[in-house]
Amino acid sequence: MTQPDLDTLLARLNFELPPTRIAQSGAEPRDSSRLMVVRSEIEHRVFRELPGLLHSGDLLVFNESRVIPARVMARKPQAGGQGGGRIEVLLLREEERPELGEHVWSAYLKPARRAGNELLLGESDPLRAEVIGVLEDGARLLRFEQDIRPHLERIGTLPLPPYIAAEPGQLQDARFQERYQTVYAQTPGSVAAPTAGLHFTPELLARLDARGIERAAVTLHVGAGTFKPVQGPVSQHVMHAEQFEISQATAEAVDQAKRDGRRVVAVGTTTVRALQSAWDGARLRAGPGETRIFITPGYRDFVPDLLITNLHLPGSTLLLLVAAFAGEQRIRAAYRAALDGGYRFYSLGDAMLLERAG
Repeated sequence: MTQPDLDTLLARLNFELPPTRIAQSGAEPRDSSRLMVVRSEIEHRVFRELPGLLHSGDLLVFNESRVIPARVMARKPQAGGQGGGRIEVLLLREEERPELGEHVWSAYLKPARRAGNELLLGESDPLRAEVIGVLEDGARLLRFEQDIRPHLERIGTLPLPPYIAAEPGQLQDARFQERYQTVYAQTPGSVAAPTAGLHFTPELLARLDARGIERAAVTLHVGAGTFKPVQGPVSQHVMHAEQFEISQATAEAVDQAKRDGRRVVAVGTTTVRALQSAWDGARLRAGPGETRIFITPGYRDFVPDLLITNLHLPGSTLLLLVAAFAGEQRIRAAYRAALDGGYRFYSLGDAMLLERAG
């Protein structure tokens, strides 16, 4: 498919979403959210019905990355030890660049700061950092005097998507912060939740196990680029790099399922991105990696047979990914049904179970 076709296709996938349809809180319990099943026909179900929609022997693959408290308020140092000029810092990831020294992170700053500027992060016993560089996308490189990871729970809050309105006190509420984590989250590193997994509960996982549905996990640390819509021609959109890792056990489980003809079910687009980034066309490669994969219609050779995902932003790379996976016509029909049927959109909203096209 040529690039002009992709631009036209993205325009065809566009839709108007009333602000009232953007979910501001997750369903309670988690598995009471709605689930649209998109195959040759569309069915309207509830997420807790998932075990009955899958087959014994299916392999569910989750992204077990955990969101870190990456949103930190900072100040400019001033004479006398006081600080002024509040700055919002969104930490992206720790950079492994030995030439810059230790404890270097990339981050977005609002308002931006120049190289050489210093910051104090946190209100009490603040951590000191220096801006040492600027990246192509406008992110800054910050070098800290010490490892900041042990301090993030104290000084930071979860970096919720910009379309979720939350008061500062709500952000500090432990229950609210835990609701934006999957129940199986393990490895810290994401700045946004792999939201398709937010619908699972321990009880639902136990029911899936009892039905003979297997489970495996990947790790892909979700970056801030997940919020970035396509602006301008699709060919000029730059994907942010994200770190991922596939364990040997997961690689073997996926390869065995493929050999057996059993279905692989990806939980979330981040899982798809990790799987496709490690897939060589015949087998899944174990180990760490970094990906900028941009999946658009015309992409083939998907590892998963089914995809569990939420309802995405118009004009987003994720909308192109699901159109590539399930087919443009199915996705357009599904989003019309979601808009007509009162589905809740985005990170804390309802879910879809998509069957791969072809």
